[in-house]
Order: sequence, then C-alpha cells, then structure tokens
Amino acid sequence: MIRDFIGYGISNLRRSGLRSWLTMIGIFIGMASVVALISLGQGLENSINEQFEAIGADKIIVQSKGIFGAPTTEVESLTEKDLKIIENTNGIVDATGYIIDTAKLEFNDIVRYFVLVGIDNEDELIKEIYSYDIEEGRNLKKGEKFKVVLGNDFFKSELFDKKLKLRDTILLNDIEFTIVGFYETVGNQIDDRNVYVSYEVAEDLYDKEGEYSFIFAKAASDTIPEEAAERVEKEIRDDRGLDEGNEDFTVQSAKDLFESFATILNILQIFLIGIAGISLVVGGIGIMNTMYTAVLERTKEIGVMKSIGAKNSDILMIFVIESGILGFVGGVIGVILGVGFSKMVEIIAANAGYSIIKISFPPFLIIGTLIFAFVVGSLSGLIPAYKASKLQPVDALRYE
Repeated sequence: MIRDFIGYGISNLRRSGLRSWLTMIGIFIGMASVVALISLGQGLENSINEQFEAIGADKIIVQSKGIFGAPTTEVESLTEKDLKIIENTNGIVDATGYIIDTAKLEFNDIVRYFVLVGIDNEDELIKEIYSYDIEEGRNLKKGEKFKVVLGNDFFKSELFDKKLKLRDTILLNDIEFTIVGFYETVGNQIDDRNVYVSYEVAEDLYDKEGEYSFIFAKAASDTIPEEAAERVEKEIRDDRGLDEGNEDFTVQSAKDLFESFATILNILQIFLIGIAGISLVVGGIGIMNTMYTAVLERTKEIGVMKSIGAKNSDILMIFVIESGILGFVGGVIGVILGVGFSKMVEIIAANAGYSIIKISFPPFLIIGTLIFAFVVGSLSGLIPAYKASKLQPVDALRYE
C-alpha cells in the first residue's frame, strides 16, 4: 500500500509541474548550504588533523603570552634557561627552540614583508616538525650565514613582478642574502610564503641572542603528553616565581591545540548551518502552502476516495508522503548543488595556494541530509494532510 501511495504522490507532483519546482527551491537551497558547509568544514578539520599528526601527538608547544600582540606589547621572551628547564623536566626527551618574526624583503626594487623562521635544520626535532622537502636547490646548513631558503610561492609565483630563482640575491632586512633553495608546497599560502634562515642568523638579525619565539618539546613514549605539558608549565612557573593562573607564557600539547582549532571550526559551522536553516524554514512554509492548495484543488477527489472506502489514515498518509517526496527531491537536488559548490570552492582555493582546503563527504552527511529533507517535507505537510483527512465525503463531493 505504501508503494501505491508513493506512486500516487509522484504522479500528483508531476501534474503540479512548475509549482512543485518552485516549492522545492527553499528546500534545495537550504540542503545545498548544509552539505557545502559541513563538507568544507569536515574537510578542513581533516586537513588540520593531518597537519597535527605530521607534527606528532607527542609534541608540546611553549610560547610567550602576547607574542602576536601589538608591537608595543611587552613580551617576556623564552630563553636558553627555559630550554634547559624543559629539557630536564620529567617525561621530556628532547626540546628545541626557534625564532619567528617579520622580515622585509627587497628584490627587483620592490619591497614586501613576510614571516621569517630561524631554525637549526640539523636538529632532529626540527626535522620532525618542519619536515618539508626541497623542490629546488638544497636546505640550509647549521650556522650558514647570508643564505636563505624560501617557501614554494616565491618559486611558483611572481611576488616581485618576476619569479625568484636559485642564486638570486635578495635584501633581507637590508642585508644581502643568496637563495640556495625552495621548499615544496605546504598546502597553505601563509606557510608557502615563509622565509627560512639559520637560527644564528635570525639571532643577529633581530638581536635575540639566546632567545626563542617558540620552544617545541617531545614527550617520552611512556608519558602522556598532556601530563608532561603540565609538568613543564609548573617548572617554568616556579623558576619565574609566578602564581598559578598568572603565567606570562603558555604550554599546550598538540592535542590541546588541535581541540582549540576544532572547537572554533565547530562553532563556525553551527553558526553557518543556523543561517542555512532559515532557507529550510522558508522551504517548509512553501511545502505547507503547496499542500494546502493541493487539498483545496483535490477536495472532490478526496470525497470520491472516501466514498469508495478510503480511511482518514489513508488520506493522511497520501498527503504526508506527497509532501515528504517534495522534501526528498529537494534534498537530492540540494546534495548535488552542495557537492558542486563545495568542489568549486576547493578548486578555487587550490588555485589561490590553499590546497589545505579539501572537501569531505562522509556517508552520514549524504544519507542524513536526504532523511532530514524528507522529514522536513513530511512535517510541513502534516497539518494540510490532517485537514484533508477530516473532510466529510458528502461535503467534499459537493465542493466546487
């Protein structure tokens, strides 16, 4: 009987033609928005997760509070002393520091500003964290002066109205440096535009001898990284004579950092899906209006069905299924549009240098969207369906 109701509902929707398509607009716009937003959010979360997995779950990040604040912000730098404290903390097997700052680059009479990273490429922990492959040239050697390795965007794009190449000379903070290599693309434009020099050179450039912007530590295999991070925080706090809660530095495990990113992404997704939900409400009202019209147009038909034995529950089921089909078809179109839109965003992002943005379509997203669209349609048609089921056969047959 259900199969008959579905066939009957589909034939009625075909007769409605343009009106059925107009009714579904709100549904498939809402569904397309939901699919696109969730797939992009899920894909971005997966990419971030891959980045953290590449770094390793056993890593701990220490940095000064306010390091990314305004230029006038007083920041207590991390020092060699802090590095030694971290290295000697129970549960830590290795630690290393590096410098990150803003650098002025001049080439071809054009001046631009980028992020500079001062690292020791021969340090084993740095190799784990910055595991980037060289696309052209070679990597830096420890303590090598006046040599620089650049991110992939310098190699592929004309950031200075022409592409840079090996052995080109650039001015870095007004000092001449020779390009010895270019890294392969990382997947996001920010990292692909980084400038890399040896740690010793960065010390001289920014007068930061024995200072670090960040310190990375590695927890022992038999230690829970979060517990090791707490011990590191306590050791530095005690050394600086600070009270708990008044630290001028932060200590985070890779897991903590990932969860912070995931929380922000989830909040953003919920907000955007809430906006998309407005389209679903509009679509639901459209279905309700269409079904009310259908009840009026088919009043005599309802009377005929009741006069030959159709029950109230049969009439109710016919109209509920019909409105559910409207929602389901709108959901199918919405899924197709959502997939197409998110794929387009992925391609545009990749061309703009953000290949880290990748879409993901888990089965629950597609199946859940279609079920949800059917439920929205069915619920929207429930009141008109109930009204149709309560019509008296005599009154319905006399209706003109």
